[in-house]
Amino acid sequence: MRKEKIIPDHYYHVYNRGVNYEKIFFREDNWYFFLQRVKKYFTPDKASIIAYCLMPNHYHLLVLPHTEDFGRDVMHPFSISYTKAINKEQGRIGPLFQGPFQARRVMETADLLNLSRYIHHNPVTVGFVNKPADWEFSSYNEYTGRRKGAIPKTGIILDHFKSKTAYARFVEDSDDLHIPKELLLDQ
Repeated sequence: MRKEKIIPDHYYHVYNRGVNYEKIFFREDNWYFFLQRVKKYFTPDKASIIAYCLMPNHYHLLVLPHTEDFGRDVMHPFSISYTKAINKEQGRIGPLFQGPFQARRVMETADLLNLSRYIHHNPVTVGFVNKPADWEFSSYNEYTGRRKGAIPKTGIILDHFKSKTAYARFVEDSDDLHIPKELLLDQ
């Protein structure tokens, strides 16, 4: 059981990793299948994905749940569906993820914006790519207009910035955790 109840219409950083830090994506099509599962289970009546990033052994989702029981209605069937498919494909048994998903509630607008930056900058931070735009399996390219996508609700974050370019500067200049006023719309 989750210690803290997930409250509908509040933002959460939802994440999980593979058992023993092992991979959760074994072939290229696994990444796409994961995103297909997101589209299937994170329906508009149950939850909105604001940002995401998939890494070889974990994932990050910035989520706005809309259902009273997000764990039961969305995360449980989503995780089971993905795990069963991977186990069948890989000839493995047992859990794929290290326990139940983790969820941290986001309380402040500044935290929401910084979390989106953290999620989008994660592949750069760990050294997989030099720029966030080079990582295919995140929503960053939807945020900057390089790719059209149906998953993230980018307006929730982008509406705080003067432009997509300002958001890109915010993410790419991630050494400084404050939010430069010149990038934001007047509040």
